[in-house]
Amino acid sequence: MNQELLHHFQSERLSVEERVVAGKALRKKYPRHLQGEYQPAANRTDPVSILEEQAKTRLPDLVPVRYARMLTSPFAFLRGSAAIMAADLAAGPEPTGITVQACGDMHVANFGVFASAERNLVFGINDFDETLPGPWEWDLKRLAASIVAAGRFLGAKNSLCKEGVKAAVNTYRSKMHEYAGLGYLDLWYATISEKDILRTLTGSAKAGAFKIMGKARERTHMQVLGKLADLVDKKYHLRINAPFIVRETHTQDGRPIGEALGLFLESYFDSLGDERKAILRNYRIVDVVRKVVGVGSVGTRCWVVFLTGNHADDPLFLQIKEAQPSVLEPYLSKSVYENRGQRVVIGQRLLQAAPDIFLGWCEMGGINFYVRQLRDMKGGVEFDPKTTRIENLDQYSSLCGWALALAHAKSGDAAMISGYAGRSDALDEAMVRFAFAYAEQTEDDFHALVSAAKGGRIKISAVSA
Repeated sequence: MNQELLHHFQSERLSVEERVVAGKALRKKYPRHLQGEYQPAANRTDPVSILEEQAKTRLPDLVPVRYARMLTSPFAFLRGSAAIMAADLAAGPEPTGITVQACGDMHVANFGVFASAERNLVFGINDFDETLPGPWEWDLKRLAASIVAAGRFLGAKNSLCKEGVKAAVNTYRSKMHEYAGLGYLDLWYATISEKDILRTLTGSAKAGAFKIMGKARERTHMQVLGKLADLVDKKYHLRINAPFIVRETHTQDGRPIGEALGLFLESYFDSLGDERKAILRNYRIVDVVRKVVGVGSVGTRCWVVFLTGNHADDPLFLQIKEAQPSVLEPYLSKSVYENRGQRVVIGQRLLQAAPDIFLGWCEMGGINFYVRQLRDMKGGVEFDPKTTRIENLDQYSSLCGWALALAHAKSGDAAMISGYAGRSDALDEAMVRFAFAYAEQTEDDFHALVSAAKGGRIKISAVSA
């Protein structure tokens, strides 16, 4: 009998009030105003070299595509440079010591709506490749910096960017205070529903949300079928768009696709519950392609498997995406999970209110992957200077702060975080200072990558879309 575990369940737990007081006491050692400090370390690693080091474990022919996508703007650079920012955060002020399941790549383009198991739309974080237990404030700082980077990309003035950061942090604090008093099961089942979104937003922001959610409802597997597949001789085949979508006869390590699929299914099935296996066994594989995804993820291995079920109008699309070590691991601790895909999946289940029923992980040829459905009623803000309503930056940022607070509360101690963050705007103001300082750093790093491209140090793809 595990007496240590029994002791845990029989031990006395500190009350909400006591944990709030403990969080507040941390301000003496870690003053909130210090959260606004950012100065590049004297021995700061060349940012381009960090990207070059990452490129060593990626598909060589796709690395130039990654650089090309990052070079479209400083905001795109920020999205692709989670490893650079992780190093900068680790070199900054000592963390408060309150640990959550950190996203690790928190930015404003990493949120959206998606379908729950009950087919209701909810809002939350939608990318977890870098997730790892870590400091709550690192996620909040990256979110704050991304608001400024995104705002500038969209043409917003600094005053609007500032309001966006303050809105995100203010909402993060107020929601954390609310979550601190919830029962654990109530917190676990809490979501940001469609009604919550529409009740929170006003004016053109609400109209925009209606539009996004309407599109999300259309993004079923049938919509993906129409967009990604062609009907040839009464059979569907995934559409090729080289070099972004290609059909391969072998994997990158030379393994025949048929053999790789067998290994994938055997390994993937081990990660699923029996009830999920029963559903999946009803489907049959039709086609498989290799696909380029994201910004920071470009160069990692990613496959799309197209299956059909009861009939041709019952498609299922599974994305098999390579999982590498989290960018946070060099500065925190190695994941407890041997399979990096399992790290991503468990992190997503902890952070996301309504995770995909087909989430799983697998291993093929010594490479770790995680598996999820492709575009199942998913939607989000498109950051386009020509179409995005920048006046809604503060409302959208507030929604992001809410979603981050919910994710952190599910996996960490909401009462302690709330006690530290407090009810005043001290943390808001600190995060504004950090956000602008790090946005400047991002722009400097972006120009360093531009120089590396012009000087021939790195190769850039002529096509990146």
